[in-house]
Amino acid sequence: MNGHRKVPEVALAFWVMKICATTLGETAGDLFSMTLKVGYAVSSIILVSAFVVSLVSQLVSKHYRPAIYWTVILTTSTAGTTMSDYMDRTLGLGYAKGSAILVGLLLCVLAAWRRSTGSLSVDRIDTRKGEIFYWVAILMSNTLGTALGDFLADSSGLGFVGGALLVGGALALVVGATLLTRISRVALFWIAFVLTRPLGATVGDVLTKSKEKGGLDFGTVGSSVILLTILVALVVWSMVKQKRARAEAH
Repeated sequence: MNGHRKVPEVALAFWVMKICATTLGETAGDLFSMTLKVGYAVSSIILVSAFVVSLVSQLVSKHYRPAIYWTVILTTSTAGTTMSDYMDRTLGLGYAKGSAILVGLLLCVLAAWRRSTGSLSVDRIDTRKGEIFYWVAILMSNTLGTALGDFLADSSGLGFVGGALLVGGALALVVGATLLTRISRVALFWIAFVLTRPLGATVGDVLTKSKEKGGLDFGTVGSSVILLTILVALVVWSMVKQKRARAEAH
């Protein structure tokens, strides 16, 4: 145990940054696999490698560092996008079957985490084992979220906007349950974490797709630049806030 907090406080700013990062993950993943025509398999290898590099940086860090933490979140999102697309399209599993497999994998990770450490709490990740489980669960949830988002947008008949509204409504129910019920906060966190990924996926589709398909037609490049600018601004704000808090503590 290193005794230091390695993850941010789960508050409103956390969810705003998470949605922004996962939406960027969708547009950046599509930029690699489709716009640059790298392909799903090669894109997955490149982006999973980027995830591993960023994760190592996070693991060796002794404190929560916003820039490193959100880089890992972003790389799990981009890797999750191409991994999901590879399963659903290249392997031909389809969105529904791919989602079912990923749900099973995520539940297995969470069960192993609970059995190994005795808790799924994300309020304070301060052991190496807990941190590894945390990031594997995040990678699985972001990959699952991509498949769910694509299913809602392409196969459900709801379209990009309809899918985003449905997921947004489900997230509103989670917020209501958090405020008004005694349902496990850990369970609600992971439900919200999974749901924010398809929200990001559908919002990413709204930003990138043509107006004829119901999108805003910013394209993968334009959307990625916009989202990256917003995320960087939020990370800088988080770093300034952290620095002020440390100064006040001393």
